Amino acid sequence: MKNYIKSFLNRTSANQFIRLSIIGGLNTVLDFVLANLFKVSFGFSSQAAVISAFTIATGASYLMNRRFTFSISGGKKTMRETGAFFLINGIALAVTSGFVALAELWFGDNLIVFNGAKVAATVIVLFPKFAGYRDLVFRRSLSNEMRS
Repeated sequence: MKNYIKSFLNRTSANQFIRLSIIGGLNTVLDFVLANLFKVSFGFSSQAAVISAFTIATGASYLMNRRFTFSISGGKKTMRETGAFFLINGIALAVTSGFVALAELWFGDNLIVFNGAKVAATVIVLFPKFAGYRDLVFRRSLSNEMRS
């Protein structure tokens, strides 16, 4: 466990985490804009707005993280890689949906509660998503890039 934690304390991981955070910030803005648009303008329920926006932002996130966070250019995208990415983000979606549902149950259904719960969930899942992307999703592609 100690060595695993140390594996995050190097320049490469730090640079990847910074890039992931930047891309995550852009995708978070996209997610929030779409979620609020779906909820307010199109009358989606909170859960439908969260799921729809999250799905679109996740697709964009996959492409940007593959290319910019982990510097994987070209190469074959495998079903395992894509599936693992969407699985990790599915777990993040479940956390986000759960936060939104609980927050609205406890504090009422309004945009401040809705967005506050989405912010809390985003912060909580940031590091686990990074670890999952690095160690599960893009591990093979990163290994292949280093060998080339």
